[in-house]
Amino acid sequence: MDANHTPSRNRSEIVVVTGASGGIGRASAVAFARRGATVALLARGEQGLQGAAEEVRRAGGTPLTIPVDTADAKAVEAAAERVETELGPIDTWVNVAFTSVFSPFDQISADEFRRVTEVSYLGYVYGTMAALKRMKTRDRGTIVQVGSALAYRGIPLQSAYCGAKHAIQGFNESLRCELLHDKSNVRVTMVQMPAVNTPQFSWVLSRLPRHAQPVPPIYQPEVAADAVVFAADHPRRREYWVGGSTMGTLVANAIAPGLLDRYLARTGYDSQQTSQPRDPDQPVNLWDPADGLDGKDFGAHGVFDNKSTTRSYQLWASQHHGVVAGVAAGALAAGVAGLRNAWHAARSH
Repeated sequence: MDANHTPSRNRSEIVVVTGASGGIGRASAVAFARRGATVALLARGEQGLQGAAEEVRRAGGTPLTIPVDTADAKAVEAAAERVETELGPIDTWVNVAFTSVFSPFDQISADEFRRVTEVSYLGYVYGTMAALKRMKTRDRGTIVQVGSALAYRGIPLQSAYCGAKHAIQGFNESLRCELLHDKSNVRVTMVQMPAVNTPQFSWVLSRLPRHAQPVPPIYQPEVAADAVVFAADHPRRREYWVGGSTMGTLVANAIAPGLLDRYLARTGYDSQQTSQPRDPDQPVNLWDPADGLDGKDFGAHGVFDNKSTTRSYQLWASQHHGVVAGVAAGALAAGVAGLRNAWHAARSH
């Protein structure tokens, strides 16, 4: 754990997670709870918040639920103030909350696009503002931005979400430079996620003819949560990539973005839909929380458990650069030695 991140010995770690009622946010809250953290759960949905709080308790943590819409800057600031008043200084703030629209761009209304931007981008800005205001005065603390491969690579049918993730990427880089300039001990880092099996595909506003799905390969939210916790503990790294698909996408986009445009134009529509028709009555969480509309707790997982993996070898490699570099260097040295021996053997004959 980063020395400036370690909480005082006489209290537990205090973590704030936005979007904590489901998906990656909920899984992350539980992951922090497993090591005894006190976790402030910020989200709109009461059912999801109560379910998340119970999971945090079972995992060994202490929950504080705060209903809040992260698109409301004053409400986010009030939530941060409540956390510090009731629990103490915030050690880690994790921005996860988002919403989206699955639709061709020309079928999205201006109000819908603005709403996605306010939650999925400005929500991160407001959360970071509230956390930084308190952390800078203490010269310690960590802010983790949960991003996506789509922060670098736009795909069809998700223009509002991709735009928000690109914006977070630029905003976070700018802030990081400012903190470095100030020689601040407050850390910011970003975790770029792959496709994850979260409930969003059953509650996102969709105008697709078939049920939305994450583009395979699909990872379970616990894989993402492990990456979030690791990033919080090792925030000197500017960002982490989760999943081989994330690495492949970002590398391909850097090398041949035009080719990737054409590939996604051909495959991006089908790959984001199952073979099943979309339920016209599925809940929509753009304006109101889905659990409030449906009256149930959706949990951390979506409906793709049978298609999802519970591990990422690429994430392990990202977390163990020293080991990977050592193995690579050893393999290179062995290869060079082998070639040298073969050359000497050939000369002796």
